[in-house]
Amino acid sequence: MEKVKDQIVEIPDLGYDGNDRSLTYPTFQNYTYFSNTAGRETNVNVLLPADYSEDKKYPVLYILHGYYDNEKWMARPVVGLDKILTNLQKKGEAEEMIIVLPYIFCSKELPTCTGMDEKNSLAYDNFINDLTTDLMPFIEKTFSVATGRDNTAITGFSMGGRESLFIALKHPELFGYVGAVCPAPGLVEIPGSPMHSGQITEAEMVFPEEYKPRLLLISSSDADNVVSTAPDSYRDIFTRNSVEFVTHRLQHTAHDQSSVKPHLYNFLRFIFK
Repeated sequence: MEKVKDQIVEIPDLGYDGNDRSLTYPTFQNYTYFSNTAGRETNVNVLLPADYSEDKKYPVLYILHGYYDNEKWMARPVVGLDKILTNLQKKGEAEEMIIVLPYIFCSKELPTCTGMDEKNSLAYDNFINDLTTDLMPFIEKTFSVATGRDNTAITGFSMGGRESLFIALKHPELFGYVGAVCPAPGLVEIPGSPMHSGQITEAEMVFPEEYKPRLLLISSSDADNVVSTAPDSYRDIFTRNSVEFVTHRLQHTAHDQSSVKPHLYNFLRFIFK
């Protein structure tokens, strides 16, 4: 991770998400799978390499959306994920991979998020069960996937960032690369808050020696007034617990794609290598 720290770019140069007419950009395709965890058919968007072949095995990146959003958020043209990845690949800076954008609100009672409260937050927390029990097996059965933690990455934005940290900490044997951009509070207890008792304790924010991430990247914006000090509080806990991570600090971006895109640019450059 030390080498990565020296190569982090706060804001990429102009054109990193532009349309190069010499390239073929893949498009997201919508699939459905049955989630036993949620008890319903569930949507997922998948981006396959432009020259996808069943004769090859591809690593997989799972990217999790934020509160109130769905599997379409990261696939929007304004995020430009297809452009960012393909442009990086042209320069030899990113590997071929399958990108999976799931719907992470996972409740048998509610099909969609109805409010910012503990009941809804617990439905997001429940995605850990959908991911490991339902979605990952679906992806590995449907596509030509290279399995194992060295070939599996997870990152997310806001609530999705919190969940990506939670999932990686609970299942370090599954994910070799971990990221979070503007991660929401609630991974640990929020003092005085009725919204959430905290997913884990500070003492649990560690990785076993044999399952340390090859990359743990935490991105945040100093101008983000939505998640407040949550990203720095997670950094402080990891530091106290002697967990190695990489900080990507943005100065003026917001709690939206303006922070997500630079995070993805950096994360995509360093995974699966």
